[in-house]
Amino acid sequence: MNFTQVFDMLNLGLVILDKDLHIQYWNNWMATHSGLVKENLIGRNLLDAFPNLDNPIFARSIKSVLTFGNYYFFSQKLHGYLFPMKTSGTFKGEFQMMQQSCTAYPIREDNKRISHICITVQDVTEIARYEKALIEMNLRDGLTGAYNRRFLTMRLAEEFERHRRYSRSLSLLMLDLDYFKKINDAYGHQCGDYILKDVCDTISSILRKVDLLIRYGGEEFCCLLPETDLNAALKLAERIRQSIAEKDFLYNDDKIHITVSIGVHEFRGDIDSSDTLLRKADEGLYKAKKAGRNKVFSV
Repeated sequence: MNFTQVFDMLNLGLVILDKDLHIQYWNNWMATHSGLVKENLIGRNLLDAFPNLDNPIFARSIKSVLTFGNYYFFSQKLHGYLFPMKTSGTFKGEFQMMQQSCTAYPIREDNKRISHICITVQDVTEIARYEKALIEMNLRDGLTGAYNRRFLTMRLAEEFERHRRYSRSLSLLMLDLDYFKKINDAYGHQCGDYILKDVCDTISSILRKVDLLIRYGGEEFCCLLPETDLNAALKLAERIRQSIAEKDFLYNDDKIHITVSIGVHEFRGDIDSSDTLLRKADEGLYKAKKAGRNKVFSV
């Protein structure tokens, strides 16, 4: 009985290879998503058709299937995909290629000899998207959308090691909203929440895409600035300070003015850890507040 019609109706990719990796079968799902005509692929070597698979990891996995009859799983989390296929419009902003979960397993003859390899391909782009969104939610502040302190702990250590290894510039800003408690007392906590979100939007509009805004706690924020020396960081801090000081924050019928104090520090030779960098920026913030607030200070 010929099961080709059944294989072509499956909502997953199905590829059958001989022991020399020549393509013997390419179902409709693979043809549709790859954009390649199956008749043009039959008999071709898989590595010629897909040069990205000509790598040691794929070679070892196929050898394991052929030699020992093992099943081999290609996890999306490790590999992303085996076969380069464009994602649909829904996912283009997040994934350039379809995310795939693939399995390679042996096909045996009646005498138990392995004669072919079958590879199944499952589109898991939507699952990967939800997982990415969940991870992002765990690393962001629910109110402002800025990254949270947990993210800062991880990313600051990573950036610190990278910049120490390659002697690149790295600076950190610590910001605190001045007299924020008075706003909560005078206008209520809903107004306070609105101000926090608006301040974050204002800061984000000034930062570069590579810069990272983090809510450190309460009304205190950090800006992690890769490839930024102290002079550039001070200029950026002053732009942030001035933009917030000059802005009218409108809440209901009220115009509310607020200022920020900012501490700045650059990774230099005297910084022995990411915690020290954070502490030095915090010392600058303390000096800015002690000097009367609405100031930028570096130590």
